[in-house]
Amino acid sequence: MEKNIHEAKTHLSRLLERVALGEEVIITRRGKPVAKLVPVAPAKNRWLGSAKGEFVVPDGFNDPLPKEIEDLFWK
Repeated sequence: MEKNIHEAKTHLSRLLERVALGEEVIITRRGKPVAKLVPVAPAKNRWLGSAKGEFVVPDGFNDPLPKEIEDLFWK
């Protein structure tokens, strides 16, 4: 659906209802698209430990860096 800026300002609440139902709205200025209203993807529920088993932290992960690599950070 396409609406010009004046229509979008006048009917913003209605447009947001349609967007919430999955529709996309293009807002135009002088017939040229300038913005798009799209539904926001629902937030994914994440919790501590939810990635368990997806990767392995190698032994020595917290060991100091080799001197030649550490020196690169201080140049």
